[in-house]
Amino acid sequence: MALSACSQLPRGAAVQNEITRNADSPTSDIAVYPVTRAFLPSVQHWPSVGEKRHAWIGNSRGSNAQIIRPGDELAILVWDSGDNSLLTSNEQRVATLPNIRVSESGSVFVPYIGKVQVSGRTPDSARQLIQRQLEAIVPSAQVQLSMAEGRGNSIDLVGGVSKPGNILLPDQNFTVLAAISAGGGVSAALDNPQVKLVRGSNIYATSVSTLYENPHLDTRLQGGDKVIVEADRRYFLSLGAAGREAQHDFNRDQVSALDALAIIGGVNDARADPRGILVLREYPASAVSAACGGRASSGWSSPST
Repeated sequence: MALSACSQLPRGAAVQNEITRNADSPTSDIAVYPVTRAFLPSVQHWPSVGEKRHAWIGNSRGSNAQIIRPGDELAILVWDSGDNSLLTSNEQRVATLPNIRVSESGSVFVPYIGKVQVSGRTPDSARQLIQRQLEAIVPSAQVQLSMAEGRGNSIDLVGGVSKPGNILLPDQNFTVLAAISAGGGVSAALDNPQVKLVRGSNIYATSVSTLYENPHLDTRLQGGDKVIVEADRRYFLSLGAAGREAQHDFNRDQVSALDALAIIGGVNDARADPRGILVLREYPASAVSAACGGRASSGWSSPST
C-alpha cells in the first residue's frame, strides 16, 4: 500500500504521478482505476491474487464407536469350560490370542476358523462374528475382544500447537477442533492462525477463527488425516507517507483499507495527501483481460474515497 502524496513530499518516497504517469501508455504494465461506489461491484469480480485458496469440508456425524482398520491390533480371549476342548485345558479355561495385527486386506487369522474379515466393523461386531464362526466348532466358547488403534486409526497434528504429534481416534466423531485441543491449543504466537487438512492428495483450508464462529464447519477427521496449524501467510506493504514503512501480516481473514491504515499507524500528516490512498496490486498475465490492454499487472487509486 503506497500513499499518494502532495508536491511537498520529501524525496524519501515517490509521489503519485511518478507511479502512475505512464499508465496510459500502450506498453505500460500498470492500469489505474479510481475507486468509487459505482466501481466497487466491478472490483468484486476481479480474480483473486496471492496464495491458492482451498475449499473446506462441512461437519457430519459418525459412529461413536471405534472402527477397526488395517494396522490395528486385536487381543482375543476365548473362554471354554467344556470337557475335551480344542482351545483350552482342564487347568486353563481361557485361550489367549494377543497382538493380532489386522492385515492390509482387513482380516485376522483365528485358529480353527481361518481368516476373518474384521476391517470396517466395530470391536463388538467383530467379536460377535468370531463368536458365531467359533460356535460351529466349540459350541460352549465365549469370545472377548479388545482393540488397540494403529496408524490407520490415527491422525497427525503438525505444528502450531503446544504438543504436536500422532493422535489416536477415540471414535468416529473426533473433529478438527478436538484434535487442536488434544494438542494443547493453538500457539499464541500465530497471527490469524490457519488450519490445513491434508486428506490423501486433497488439501482443505480455513482459519481457526472461522471454525470458532461456525461450529457446523468443525469437520470430523478420518484415519490418516494430517492437520496443519500455521500463521496466515498473507501480508501487505506500507510505503511512502505511511505512519510506518514495513511488511504487515494479515491479523484477520479480511483486511479492509481502513483496517490497513490502522495497522500501519495511520499516515504522516506532513507528507500525505489527505484526499486518498494508492493501492498497488499485481496480477499475473493470465488474469488480465483484454479490457486492461493486456497489462500483466494492475492497480487502482482512491483519490476521493
